[in-house]
Amino acid sequence: MPPWVQVRDSVTTIGFIGSGNIGSTVARLAVAGGFNVVLSNSRGPDTLQDLVAELGPLARAATPSEAASAGDIVMVTVPLKAYRDVPLEPLAGKAVIDTNNYYPDRDGHIAELDDESTTTAELLQHHLGTARVVKGFNNIYFRHLASLTRPSGAPDRTALPIAGDDEAAKAAVSSFVDAIGYDTVDLGRLAEGWRTQRDTAAYAALYGSFDNPAGTPADAATVRAAAARARRYADASH
Repeated sequence: MPPWVQVRDSVTTIGFIGSGNIGSTVARLAVAGGFNVVLSNSRGPDTLQDLVAELGPLARAATPSEAASAGDIVMVTVPLKAYRDVPLEPLAGKAVIDTNNYYPDRDGHIAELDDESTTTAELLQHHLGTARVVKGFNNIYFRHLASLTRPSGAPDRTALPIAGDDEAAKAAVSSFVDAIGYDTVDLGRLAEGWRTQRDTAAYAALYGSFDNPAGTPADAATVRAAAARARRYADASH
């Protein structure tokens, strides 16, 4: 464990519904920080054995429902079109990190996202009911997420934006983000998550070019300013 990591006693296990690029990267950072991780995907635990072996004794593979039950915080990191498959009952009352982005070519067209009357995180919140959804980790390239982690107080520490309607859930997620090497910028209510969606000023290029895996640090002021510059798709098209 890096000596600068402080594991929070109240959050010891992170569950993952989806274990692709973002999920597996956060899992690696979580294990490095001393957290237990429970990984799942739509193809079954057997398909995750190589990743679990890489991560070591703090990691195990499970079904989505088992990962949801095990996690003190649960990350939902699946293609948006699959959000209705996320289990409801084991996530009741839990802090849930939503990393989803909307890509119509992949997800099909979703009318309320096309007309911008809601956001991806609000769709997940509506589906989950009593879970406490926090938007996060959706605006950074996974290679940059792996490389930009820094100790608390480092002059080149990067910040990640979050948004959510539950203050306690945001505090828990912020504490976890801090423990794995990042500051947070609270954008406010869950509806404000649109400010970091694809093609906005606060989306992935904020942290550097994709062809540079080291990335470019972006502090809290930089992230906050980029989010403030965000424009709705309809406005940006004029």
